Amino acid sequence: MQYHFITVEGNIGAGKTTLAHLLAKHFNARLILEEFADNPFLPKFYEKPDQYAFPLELFFMAERYKQLKDMIHTKDLFQSVTVSDYLFTKCLLFAKVNLPDEEFRLYQKLFDIIHQQLVFPEILIYLHAPVQKLQANIKKRNREYEQQIADEYLFNIQETYTSYIKQHNIKTIFVDASNADFLGNEKHLKVILDALDKDYEGGQHYVTLP
Repeated sequence: MQYHFITVEGNIGAGKTTLAHLLAKHFNARLILEEFADNPFLPKFYEKPDQYAFPLELFFMAERYKQLKDMIHTKDLFQSVTVSDYLFTKCLLFAKVNLPDEEFRLYQKLFDIIHQQLVFPEILIYLHAPVQKLQANIKKRNREYEQQIADEYLFNIQETYTSYIKQHNIKTIFVDASNADFLGNEKHLKVILDALDKDYEGGQHYVTLP
């Protein structure tokens, strides 16, 4: 396995955590999952976004930083591969959508201080699904506070992700996840595993699921 730190990313409801679990199982990898349920501001944010966006994003950044910093300092002799279901830069991308300009500039200063202390993944798997598919997945997993997420919000998040990936020339396996079913269709998982078996240059490398 040539990649020792793999990150799965995508919009809300894209299937990041499901794929991360499956990859970690396949590679006997250490798994780092976003602990979103521990964020006390998340349900409040969906009710009153203007009031709770800043503490929400600060809490997420602190938790993500702690998780990834711990990964650097705790080597596992039996697990040479690490799979995570989020990119630390996610902090900045969501903050850009959620925060007004002045708060975002302050947030970005904090982000820039701590971001340089972390390890960047060797390969990013980005799951790109249309908003209609994302909404169907969100309804299916039935987290109460997510049920009122607007299409426009999901579209803004999507645009922010794709713009960032393209602008920074990140080594990315860009997956059309319109019909993704990684749990129910073994062929879909195999496409990802085959893609991870290749050595890529920087930039986006597009993959379509059968």
